[in-house]
Amino acid sequence: MSHTGRNIVIGGEAGQGLVTIGQMLTKALIRSGYEVVVSQDYMSRVRGGHNTYSIRVHDAPIAAPAEAMDVLVALNQETVSLHKHELSESGIVILDAGLDPEGTGAVPVPFKDVAPRPIFENVAALGVLGSLLGVDRPTMEGLVRETFGKKGDEVVGQNMKVLDDAWKWAEAHRASCAALPAPRGPKGRMMLHGNEAIALGALAAGVKFCSFYPMTPATSVAQELITKGRKLGVVVEQAEDEIAAMNMALGATYAGAKALVPTSGGGFALMTEGVSLAGVMEAPVVIVLAQRPGPATGLPTRTEQADLNLALYAGHGEFPRAILAPATIEDCFHLTHAAFDLTERFQTPVFVLTDQYLSDSYRAVVPFDLDALPPVAEPDFTPGGGPKFKRYKRYELTESGVSPRKVPGFTETLVLADCHEHTEQGNITEDADLRNAMNDKRLRKGDGLRALCIPPRVSGDARPDLLLVCWGSSEGPVAEAAELLRAKGRSVGVMSFTQVWPLAPAQFLPALQAAKEVVCVEGNATGQFARLLRQETGFEVSRTLLRYDGRIFTPGWLAERLG
Repeated sequence: MSHTGRNIVIGGEAGQGLVTIGQMLTKALIRSGYEVVVSQDYMSRVRGGHNTYSIRVHDAPIAAPAEAMDVLVALNQETVSLHKHELSESGIVILDAGLDPEGTGAVPVPFKDVAPRPIFENVAALGVLGSLLGVDRPTMEGLVRETFGKKGDEVVGQNMKVLDDAWKWAEAHRASCAALPAPRGPKGRMMLHGNEAIALGALAAGVKFCSFYPMTPATSVAQELITKGRKLGVVVEQAEDEIAAMNMALGATYAGAKALVPTSGGGFALMTEGVSLAGVMEAPVVIVLAQRPGPATGLPTRTEQADLNLALYAGHGEFPRAILAPATIEDCFHLTHAAFDLTERFQTPVFVLTDQYLSDSYRAVVPFDLDALPPVAEPDFTPGGGPKFKRYKRYELTESGVSPRKVPGFTETLVLADCHEHTEQGNITEDADLRNAMNDKRLRKGDGLRALCIPPRVSGDARPDLLLVCWGSSEGPVAEAAELLRAKGRSVGVMSFTQVWPLAPAQFLPALQAAKEVVCVEGNATGQFARLLRQETGFEVSRTLLRYDGRIFTPGWLAERLG
């Protein structure tokens, strides 16, 4: 993993087209064979406010965003004023010739001359960036044709002329910005952000129903299922509120459909009674909980890792669950696929706990091998009816805690579901002994979940002086910070959890005990995972390194505080 490369930041107001420039440049870089890490910082406004789209690009693998800006594309004056102090020593600002560079090393571009109308300035900026960075021009031209092809040949021709004029203008200013090194990555990779990968993982697992109420940063999971799942028979329903969304999903699972509910903290708070209903119904449902800072509306477009406890304890009563926390785009795909298998196998809610940073972060991803995916568990769709099925026990007491699950419509037998405590057949009961037996049966499924627990990823030095523990999306920045510290001669290891519940202490406790110092890195104010480790193992970390200002971890930020 390398720590150099370029950090390109495009800044401006919402509505100025910075995301369009950023996405097209990112796609061109990936198609050319570069590695990228995208982070998006935007305010909770439809128009206006200050937003940035950051692309860290390199010819070698990278896994975290950077701080210092090498190229700042300023679409307005505010961007220059806010970020001029964040430029690297050789950093430049690309801006319209009419803006004040405020003492920075600037490349003033006559956009009014290059672009005949303001609507073309995005493509003009793309041409300038592509030329200065040395991006493969045919790749950029192909991308422009692809992007505007549906609008007709005339529009394509206009945009191609703007790209050509901007490219030629920038060629005369190439000395202002050293070109990127030649790419080394493979061609043919996908440009995906976390939510797209989650949606693809759900599709690969056979999802058939998604109910949601729009809430940043989870909404794009449902949007991806709408656009990509239509041909696969996926039904997506925007409910009137989050309570309805959860209950719709439970109805779908009763009918045998694999169901997904994407939401964020405030929306999920309304779903907690439905989560408890899933627990007693023993209904399989996958909940994608994309974290953002609270309490309440908090910072609705920024990132945090403060909803671990919410996912862990949501729903009244006691029933098992699993919580998976992807760290990479690949994790988003594979862990969502695994979540469907777990929820179907154990008939209990399973969470995919992500956050705004990972949800919106684009990366270059090798296409997934669908043939290599393990099978996903299914309910019993076999037909049947008549006398031999009249004693069917939907909630049969079993040693594993998992009962046979038939689907109404596929059998003549009656398939009951109940929000009350119930008998093995599914009829309401208040018998004390049966209540205990049913509760114990449900909890036994937790043993099965623990037996399949995904072990943490461990990297770096063995038996290190400093072991950095993290979970979810902080893995990339933490791993790169560890490399920075090792370059200074320190002995550092990293333990990254992509499953945060249930935990299997035998998988990781010896490594924790072998390290001289253990620091838990989390994006919350109270060290929720460090407390969970202590609760489950008795092990207390040496200290916590916490961030809860809504901003993402970067390797430099971490290394500075770790000494």
